[in-house]
Amino acid sequence: MADNLISIAKILNFHGIKGEAKVGFTKGKENQIQSLKIVFVKKNNSFKKLNVQSVRFHKHFAIIKFKEFLTVNDVEEFKGCDLYLTKEEVEENLAQDEYLINDLINMDVYDEDGCLLGSVAAVGENLANDILSVRDNNGKEHLVPFVKEIVPVVDLINKRIVINNIEGLIN
Repeated sequence: MADNLISIAKILNFHGIKGEAKVGFTKGKENQIQSLKIVFVKKNNSFKKLNVQSVRFHKHFAIIKFKEFLTVNDVEEFKGCDLYLTKEEVEENLAQDEYLINDLINMDVYDEDGCLLGSVAAVGENLANDILSVRDNNGKEHLVPFVKEIVPVVDLINKRIVINNIEGLIN
């Protein structure tokens, strides 16, 4: 089961006295959080199914009422625990040209002429956009902005990425 689950949020604390949870999540994923019906919470390497009763937003957090949490103590027991959805549910909510990091890791990276440049070692972010860390055949890592102009092709089926290897990007 754990292989099919992806972390989407984290229980940060309780909110109020009626068993609501203050939940942190990635900015821009409000619609995904708002549409939650069932999630899984991981504690001590085991997963528990939680039914979402209601979701509202307060500042930059979600306030979620789970049917299973009736008191502050119920929430407190899961403070700091991640919330998970199945991979299929997460993929259904991805926007066009949005990918799961795990799907990108280890993908081969080619230039537009079909020359193998290396593979994706990691995915990070900066203020402007996501960054692919591409490890070349010599083990050196190069940072590639993950934008359409530089990364025009992401082929999940064939596990390959094509980049526009502009001068100085990957030597």
